[in-house]
Amino acid sequence: MEALIESIMRGLGQGSVYAMLGLGFVIVYKGTEVVNFAQPALMILGAFLVSWFTFDAGVPFFAALPLAMLAAALLGAAIERIALRPMVGQPVFSAAMVTVGVFFALLTVATRLIGTDIRRTGDPWGLDVLLIGDVRLFQVDIAKLVIGVLAFLVVGAYFKYSRSGLAIRATASDQETALAQGVKVGRMFGLSWALAGALGALAGAFIGAGGVGFEPISALVALKALPAIILGGLDSIKGALIGGLVIGVIESLSRTYQPGIAPWLGANFDQVVPYLVMLIVLMIRPYGLFGTPEIERV
Repeated sequence: MEALIESIMRGLGQGSVYAMLGLGFVIVYKGTEVVNFAQPALMILGAFLVSWFTFDAGVPFFAALPLAMLAAALLGAAIERIALRPMVGQPVFSAAMVTVGVFFALLTVATRLIGTDIRRTGDPWGLDVLLIGDVRLFQVDIAKLVIGVLAFLVVGAYFKYSRSGLAIRATASDQETALAQGVKVGRMFGLSWALAGALGALAGAFIGAGGVGFEPISALVALKALPAIILGGLDSIKGALIGGLVIGVIESLSRTYQPGIAPWLGANFDQVVPYLVMLIVLMIRPYGLFGTPEIERV
């Protein structure tokens, strides 16, 4: 029982990171109808910024994190203005391919900045453990879960109560109607990318947390946010949270029990499980658990 609880908690912690990344995907998709494949690179650059502010600039972690989020938000807005704004009116597929190009460009920059050494974000949790009876819970997993849920509450309140949040929702619903109501649609596109950049940096701060560290290849971790948003729904904020947590728990349980139950599946099978879930969801419910079904009349 102790192993089960510990495995679920590790999964919830890692799933919170997937959820934060997935939320960045969802916000851009809702605002622009483009899948932002540059999100993994924004995450790894955000992780580098947290690390740089903490170790190179000597800023405490809890001050370095918002500074990195602000810098990543400005970077996201700049990417939208320079690379994506000219694609307005073009096929969505073409815009998505532009984000793929942005991903490789940013990953090259991140590789040069990070170098060959493993960097750390300077989080205060490290490998500290909280003991509850015989159950050992890593404090970093608790921090991931708490901060992830807080991030979703803040973003949800922002979209529900703020003028700019309502404007982004209006733009996502119908761009032409939003324009007719005086909403600056281009500015909302930039704001969506800024939010995605900030969330990428927040997730990046936890990629290298808990004494693990990060390197450029760690950007591939962010691709597990895709199964999360496919499961939850590509346009659903609630779905990003639930999908991320479910994928994290399934991956963790597979890592814990698969070697003993089905060793013939090989080592690291847990890395494949999220994508198997994604394939199953696409075949059964392609718009996800909470996504909006698209109905086309022929």
